[in-house]
Amino acid sequence: MGVVKGDQMVLNIGPQHPSTHGVLRLEVMTDGEIVSQIRPHLGYLHRCFEKHSENVTYEQVIPFTDRCDYLASMNSNFGYVVAMEELMEIKIPERVEYIRVIMGELNRIASHLLALGVYGLDIGAFTPFLYMLRDRERILDIFEYTCGARLLYNYMWVGGVSHDLPKDFETICIDFLDYFEPQIKEYNNLLSYNKIFVERTADVGVIPADVAVSYGVTGPNLRASGVKWDVRKDEPYSIYEKFDFDVPTGTAEFGTLGDCYDRYWVRMLEIEESVKILRQALKEVPSGDVHQALPKKIRPPIGSVYRRTESPRGDLGYYIVSDGTPVPSRVKMRSPAFTALSCLDEVSRGWMISDVIAILGSLDIVLGEIDR
Repeated sequence: MGVVKGDQMVLNIGPQHPSTHGVLRLEVMTDGEIVSQIRPHLGYLHRCFEKHSENVTYEQVIPFTDRCDYLASMNSNFGYVVAMEELMEIKIPERVEYIRVIMGELNRIASHLLALGVYGLDIGAFTPFLYMLRDRERILDIFEYTCGARLLYNYMWVGGVSHDLPKDFETICIDFLDYFEPQIKEYNNLLSYNKIFVERTADVGVIPADVAVSYGVTGPNLRASGVKWDVRKDEPYSIYEKFDFDVPTGTAEFGTLGDCYDRYWVRMLEIEESVKILRQALKEVPSGDVHQALPKKIRPPIGSVYRRTESPRGDLGYYIVSDGTPVPSRVKMRSPAFTALSCLDEVSRGWMISDVIAILGSLDIVLGEIDR
C-alpha cells in the first residue's frame, strides 16, 4: 500500500513478500519508479536470543544458535563452541576439528546454493532454483544421516560433537563431491552467463570498498568489493590454516567492482573453494574419540571472550561474559547480515524499485540472524 507525501510516494515492500527473504518490511520513498530512501523495519522475527541465553545453561544456548542463521546452523554452532572453548581453555581432539570443518564447509555450500538459487528466482530465473535446491537436498541428506536433523542440528558441542561420523561417511561425501563439481558448470551456463541475469545485476547496486568497510560489511559482500578479508585466513580458528584454498574477490567481469553480479559471483567461486577444503579434509580425518574432551560440567571461570568465525554470510562473532556460574551472564552475537542490511539505503538510492529487489537479494540476508 502506498502513501503520497508531497511529490513522493511511500511504498511498503513486505513484511509478507517473498523477495524480502524473511519477514522484513522496507519503507521505500519513491519518485515514480526511482527510489530516494529506504528504511528497513526489523523485529518481526525477534526471539530474544541474547536474553534467553542469560536464563539457560551454556550447553542449552547451542540449540538457540541454530535458530539464528537457520540456513547455516552448523556455522552458528561452530562460532559459539569455538568461543566457549577459548573461554574454558579446552583442547579439542584433532578428529573433532576435522569433523567440524567438514560440516561447516558442507553447510557453506548448502547456504550458498539456496542464496544463489533464490537470487535467480528474484530476477525471474526459475530453473536454476530447482537445480540448486536439488543438490542442496543431497547435503541435507548427509547431515540427516550423521546426526538425524536436516536444518537445526545442535551438532557441535563444547568440547566435541554430538555424533561421530558414520562408518561410510567419507565414501558418501566423496561420491557427492564427484557428482556435485560438474553441476557448478551447469549452474554457470544456466545463470551466471545468462544475458538477462547479467543485465539485471551488472553495474547495479555498487558497494565501493570504503563504503563496505565503513558499514562493517563482511563476508562475500565485502570480498565482492575487492577487499580480501576472510576470518578463516586472516584470523585462523580451528584447523583452517592446514588447508590450501583461495579467498575469491570481485572481478568486475561484466560490470563495476562491488556490484550485484560480483556479490553473486563471489559466492559461486566460494562453493568451489569449499569443495577444495572438503576434499583435503576428507583425506586426512584422523581416528579418535569425539566425546573425549566433553567437560562433565560447563562452568567457565569468571571472565569474557570474543571470538569470530567465517559464516556463509560473513564475520559472525560471539561475545560471552561468565560470572562463574553454569548460566552466562551475557551473550552478544555480532550478525554479518545486520551490517549488510544497514548499507541498503545508501546503495539503493537512485535505482528503480525492481533494482532494489536485485540489490537486497545480492546481500543474502537472513532475518533470524538480524532480529535475533
